[in-house]
Order: sequence, then structure tokens, then C-alpha cells
Amino acid sequence: MLGIVLLLILAGLALAPFVFPGTRSLNVAAKVCVFILLVASYDLLLGYTGIVSFAHTMFFGIGAYGIAIAASKLGPTWGSLALGSLAALVCSALLSLLIGILSLRVKTIFFAMITLAVATFFAILASQLSGFTGGEDGLTYKLPELLLPGTKLFETPLFGVEINGKIVSYYIVFFGAAMLFLALLRVVNSPFGRVLQAIRENDFRAEAIGYRSVIYRSVANCVAALAATAAGILYALWLRYAGPDTTLSLDIMIDILLMVVIGGMGTMYGAVVGATLFVIAQNYLQDLMKLASDAAVGIPLLPNLVHPDRWLLWLGILFVLSVYRFPTGIVGKLRARK
Repeated sequence: MLGIVLLLILAGLALAPFVFPGTRSLNVAAKVCVFILLVASYDLLLGYTGIVSFAHTMFFGIGAYGIAIAASKLGPTWGSLALGSLAALVCSALLSLLIGILSLRVKTIFFAMITLAVATFFAILASQLSGFTGGEDGLTYKLPELLLPGTKLFETPLFGVEINGKIVSYYIVFFGAAMLFLALLRVVNSPFGRVLQAIRENDFRAEAIGYRSVIYRSVANCVAALAATAAGILYALWLRYAGPDTTLSLDIMIDILLMVVIGGMGTMYGAVVGATLFVIAQNYLQDLMKLASDAAVGIPLLPNLVHPDRWLLWLGILFVLSVYRFPTGIVGKLRARK
């Protein structure tokens, strides 16, 4: 069952421009790709290593701002995008290593508070440096001509879809997220990943048999931060905009936590299922509720109860029910049933 679900999600994302034509559906598919990578990188920390961090959106934002600042200051060239991506990755690696070395010696709750403070400081800094980051308004920028929606690659449509720069951007996001997800999958299934799980279960015992838990946790923190930065880079290439609300908001961090829990912690495939379900519900639940509200006209209280304005209430109820029904996540439940 899990294999079938994963294959359906993969096929849907791979063929999204042809199966689900339209700007809105393509935006949802691209966001699903980005958040699968972002949630998988956080699962490496929370699910496999037992680290609770609130700074993950900071690294996500560093990737997005790296592209935005480079493209807006140096121009819409491939060289500027490469330079911005490299600068963002180096900055994230150094910052995550510094946070890991200085903070991972303390207990879990104190590390979580330290990362929350650092992430809040970075969000305030991005909002205040308006001349550099665009402040609260963020940065809108141009990309190379190949990635512009007006650029046509073929004169005739392919399977009824016009192949333009928007389609090229989508497949860059799709293949980039897919390859990095496979890399993370390889990491957790390697001897290094086994050590991380041992540290999660009993760090004292792992230390006793010769594994320095601080070093392994610091390396895991760096790998997760680099993957989150790469997700931010892909998201910036798709949106052509970077701002505090789209990359650095605490709401995004809460969404990531929800996706990890819904999909299943410590499974990696849970990131695929959780991110897909959550992003689709986030974008289409209001439409479904509007249909239900219109269909229930004449029934007392029901139209108001399922009114589209109450979609967050129902999203919260769905989350509570999913946690109650699937305490180990959807993937964990499917594996236990097998």
C-alpha cells in the first residue's frame, strides 16, 4: 500500500504540467516538491537524531534570499544564480556548524530555545535590512530568459501543453527536489544514519561504545541545514520572490512539524505523504468546503459550520483526528499493518 501511494504521488508530480494543467495546480505541485525536501531534511533531525530545532526555516530563508539578493543585485544571469546558491550554502553550513558545536551539548529543550532565538533574530534582521533584503516587502527579481513564462521552447504544444519557461522551472524544482530527497534517503540508510538512530534511542550507550554524539549531531545538523537551504533555492527559483512571510515565518516551521507528524517521524517517506496531504489540504480545503456549504443550503447550522472561512478550524480537526488515528504517522501505521 505504501509503495502504491508513493508511486501515485511520484507520477502525479512528474506529470503535473500535463495531467493537472493550470497555473494554480502547477503552483501546488511545485510547493509539494519543495516541502517534501524541506520536511525530509527536518525529519533527519527530529525523526532520526532526536533533535528539536526551530531554526530550520532560517536555513530555508537563507537559500531563498541567496538567490533573491544575487539576482536583484548582479542581474538575471546563470552566473549570479550560481554565486547566490553557493554563498547561501556556505553561509548555512558555517552557521549550522557553529550552532551545533556551541549548542548541541545542552539538553534538547534548551537547544530548541536557542534555535528559536537565533531564528527570530534572523527574521528580525531580514525585516530591518530593507536596503539589502527588501525588508517586510521582500525582493522581487528576474531570472534568466530560459525560466521566464514568456519563453517558448517549442512552436507547437506537447500533449496539449505549451512548453515554456514556467514548465522548465517546474522540472528544475521537481528533479532537484527528487535527487536531494534520494541523497537524504541514502544518508539515513548508511552506517552514519544507523549511528544517528542509536544516538536518538540512547546517547549514553552510543557514547559508551565509542561514538561522539556531539560530532554526529553536529554533522546531521549541517546536512539538514544544507538540504533546507537547497529547498529555499528551489522555492526562490519558482516564486521569483523572497520575503519574510514566504520563507522565515514561524507559521512555516509549525507547518513543517505538522507534516512530519502526519507522515510519520523517522521514516523519510513520511515527508512525501505528509507534505503532499498537507499542501493539498491547505490549498483546496476551502474550495471543498464552499461546495459543501452551497449544497447544505436550507439545513439549519450546517452551511455556517462548513463555511469556507472556517477552513483552519477543520484543518485543525483533521490534524487532531490523523494524530489520534495514526499516532506513528501514516507511513508508520502502514508499516505496522504490514
